[in-house]
Amino acid sequence: MRVVVQRVKEASCKVDNKITGKIDNGFMLLVGFNTLDTKDNVSEMVKKVINLRIMDDENHVMNKSILDTKGSILSISQFTLYADTKKGNRPSYINAMKGEEAILLYQLFNEELRKYLPVEEGIFGADMQISLINDGPVTIILER
Repeated sequence: MRVVVQRVKEASCKVDNKITGKIDNGFMLLVGFNTLDTKDNVSEMVKKVINLRIMDDENHVMNKSILDTKGSILSISQFTLYADTKKGNRPSYINAMKGEEAILLYQLFNEELRKYLPVEEGIFGADMQISLINDGPVTIILER
């Protein structure tokens, strides 16, 4: 499981010119699953995301979690995180989990996150347009 965490001032997702999710201060997450991922990976990743100390404290030091700052999350499914470009110029997605399995883990991931804070989403498998203002910029790649 890979998650790209971007600390944002704001982020939104549009599908067919309709906003499906919009947040202010928090994290915009790009979420991908590989063929070996399980529910255990999801639980571990949720703990990592909510406790990741990349939010500024009173001294402008990245010392707080999103829980501490009462932020929100925009979660976007992104199978292309498992693109393999070792051979040639056209990415292979052989290591990406198939959609019918990945959607279940993606939904579980978002449900688990919602136990702690507000979560907005894109639409799994849709053609999405993502807008964001990266804060910092701060971008962290997590993998389990």
